[in-house]
Amino acid sequence: MARIAGVNIPTQKRVIIALQYIHGIGPAKSREICGKVGVPDDRRVNQLTDDEVLRIREIIDREYQVEGDLRREVAMNIKRLMDLGCYRGLRHRKQLPVRGQRTHTNARTRKGKARPIAGKKIATK
Repeated sequence: MARIAGVNIPTQKRVIIALQYIHGIGPAKSREICGKVGVPDDRRVNQLTDDEVLRIREIIDREYQVEGDLRREVAMNIKRLMDLGCYRGLRHRKQLPVRGQRTHTNARTRKGKARPIAGKKIATK
C-alpha cells in the first residue's frame, strides 16, 4: 500500500482514481500529477515502481497544498470571516447556509433536525 501525503491510497485502483483519496486533489490535479511524472492513465497503484511513487510524493509536497495544511487554511478563512462579523461570517456562526440558499423550507442538512415550536399551528387545506 502506497502512502502519499499521510494517506494510504488503495493499491488495486488506477493511479488517477487513487490520488483523489488525498484531500485537495481532484480529477484535474490527479491527471496533471500523472502527466508530470509520466504515468500512463491505465496504470494501477500496485504496478508503480518505488521511483514513481517517490516522484509523485515529491511533486505533491512541493507544488500542492493538501490534507492538514489545506484543512487548516480553510478553517482559518472561516474563522477570519466570523471574527470580522461580515454577513458570511454571521451565517457560519449561526450554522445557516452561507451561499444564498433558501431556509424557509429545506436547508435541513445545515440547520439540523427540525425542532417543533410550541403553539405553532400547522397549516392544513
